[in-house]
Amino acid sequence: MHEAWEEHVVGPADAEHAVLLLPGGANAARSFDLVMADPALAGVRLVATTLPGMAGAPLTAEVSIEAMARRAGELAARHRCDVVVGFSHGATVALEMALGGHFTGPVVLLGISLTTEDEAALFRGLVRASERVGPWVFGALLRLMPLMARSAKVPEQHRRELVEDLRQNRARDAVAVCSTYLDYLAADRDYAAELADSGVPAWLVHAEKHGDGGLTDTERARLEAAADVHLVTLPGAVFLIPDEAPAQTAGVIAEAVASLR
Repeated sequence: MHEAWEEHVVGPADAEHAVLLLPGGANAARSFDLVMADPALAGVRLVATTLPGMAGAPLTAEVSIEAMARRAGELAARHRCDVVVGFSHGATVALEMALGGHFTGPVVLLGISLTTEDEAALFRGLVRASERVGPWVFGALLRLMPLMARSAKVPEQHRRELVEDLRQNRARDAVAVCSTYLDYLAADRDYAAELADSGVPAWLVHAEKHGDGGLTDTERARLEAAADVHLVTLPGAVFLIPDEAPAQTAGVIAEAVASLR
């Protein structure tokens, strides 16, 4: 059983730089294990956590993106993290940490969605249907996710851990956090413009096809024009970016860390 805001830490305690890692929806802190083991991040202190309502971790008072961002900001401060990395849901938390003033350093946003339209229609439909008729609707997707994870191109031990974590998700809790996530995306805000104007150094990473999240042409153009924003496209089809592209992910994180020197 995972705990909300549990800490999975590797790297020297006296490291010059530290990085906070926020996993994607339904995933736990250890979903970043392959990234954390990459040689590109040797000597960096890496702190991964599990968000409330994910991978069996119980819900806490921090259900909304804004509340999670505040709590994650406190965690980053306690560990003296100077870079924050998030994947999917975790990327949205990292974004709000930057935009809400809870963190002032570089952010790496993996597979992030900046608008409702960027998110998968099936996911959106199941979450909203669950709000109306019950969490069992979204439970059907949760039952399929371990089957999808079995086809991920990852080492066998990591695959077993990933499947185990996905199986621990509870539909009611997942709907609670996913509803507030979709509400955040649906807010009357232009997140691409806010990020571009913020001056926060940011790396946005998406797969070339069949990935999580995405950008509209308008968002991409706005972000490409920002001096502090870097857009990275992973070749081919990658859905679970930290799991299936750990070396590329670690390389981007290393670039963000190097920007501090």
